[in-house]
Amino acid sequence: MNIILLSGGSGKRLWPLSNDIRSKQFIKIFRKDDGTYESMVQRMYRMIRTIDPDAAVTIATSKTQVSAINNQLGEDVGVSIEPCRRDTFPAIALATAYLADVMHVPTDEAVVVCPVDPYVEEDYFAALKTLCERAASGSANLVLMGMEPTYPSEKYGYIMSDICEANVRHGDATEGGVGNTASNLFAPVLSFKEKPDLETAKSYLAQGALWNGGVFAYKLSYVLDKAHELIDFTDYNDLFAKYETLTRISFDYAVVEKESSIEVMRFSGLWKDLGTWNTLTEAMEEPVIGEAVLNDKCEDVHVINELNVPVLAMGIKNAVICASAQGILVSDKEQSSYIKPFVDKIDDRIMFSEKSWGSYRVIAVEEGSMTVMVTLNPGHGMHYHSHKLRDEVWTVISGTGTALIDDETIPVRPGDVLTMKAGQKHKVEAETELKIIEVQIGDEISVQDKEKY
Repeated sequence: MNIILLSGGSGKRLWPLSNDIRSKQFIKIFRKDDGTYESMVQRMYRMIRTIDPDAAVTIATSKTQVSAINNQLGEDVGVSIEPCRRDTFPAIALATAYLADVMHVPTDEAVVVCPVDPYVEEDYFAALKTLCERAASGSANLVLMGMEPTYPSEKYGYIMSDICEANVRHGDATEGGVGNTASNLFAPVLSFKEKPDLETAKSYLAQGALWNGGVFAYKLSYVLDKAHELIDFTDYNDLFAKYETLTRISFDYAVVEKESSIEVMRFSGLWKDLGTWNTLTEAMEEPVIGEAVLNDKCEDVHVINELNVPVLAMGIKNAVICASAQGILVSDKEQSSYIKPFVDKIDDRIMFSEKSWGSYRVIAVEEGSMTVMVTLNPGHGMHYHSHKLRDEVWTVISGTGTALIDDETIPVRPGDVLTMKAGQKHKVEAETELKIIEVQIGDEISVQDKEKY
């Protein structure tokens, strides 16, 4: 199975855990059997591999998220990098060209596209495989997965089809989330409905409509042809070079809603969009992640604490509490859905980021200096680089490794202090997990002030 996972988002609705680099799919809140935690993208990738160990997975994402993807999934996963954000049609066109021209996937093979961040179970991935097989062998140009609604939602678009009307008339049951006979598994799409108001949503449910969850499959040649119709380009490299000039448009508007040869498959298994704190806490298996104490008067309270200080909650009800390097949130769960305009007014300096080699966390920002905790994973190292506008002082607090400063190799261990003046090339590689306090000193401290070698 070829699968493209769409990984985007700016992270505003799950502040302060998320930011422009660390979107919701990278937040580790799902407890595994060994007691450690995994993120949405790790959970999605692991479950795909469980259903289809040979699946070819490509993640379509912005360049700001590549380091986090490599940190959490390793270097082997395919990544189609968007030079800038241009909505889902350009992203899918670029990823499709990447599969055809870079990964050399035959254009008559099928690919399934889905978001990277829904909360689902194993039957969803079995359904993805069925969807991909249908696109490969069926006559329709596009095959969608329609989610069986659990309530009249105002935030999803709806798919109307023959399968909906048949299910309303006959009350068909489903097994495994995708229908119980070949005859009711797929049906032609009749129409699409925009996000409705509540009463209209109720009427759609009465007609057996399905949520449009942005999941679909096609042969590579189909989307390549559509891309060439709408964009003047020759191949993947040309499309990548022109990406910034492309019109922002969704795949739904550009392709799906204009296609006449289109089918839908009903999916009735678990599918949740964890886009707000309210919905995210519903998926948490325990009320507290990190160091926190709730007294016995607390009700329906969830705490996520990434700081090295305890959180104490007394008599709080129906609330989410989150503490991270980015900030602190204390909110009624219902009100947490309206967080975005308030976060837009907050300074957007990135205080935490996962890199391919480890992570960094900003500890303090002063006039003329910034102090950062750098953690390198065993066997990983930074790029060899320099800064024009700042000096850096490293203090090793745990672990061992090797530093390289202007081509001089220096073993490092706890207690060592290294100083790099502006212009000096430097890097460090970790033998064991290596923690360093990095003090950046300069009149202008910026992430753009970096030259790699």
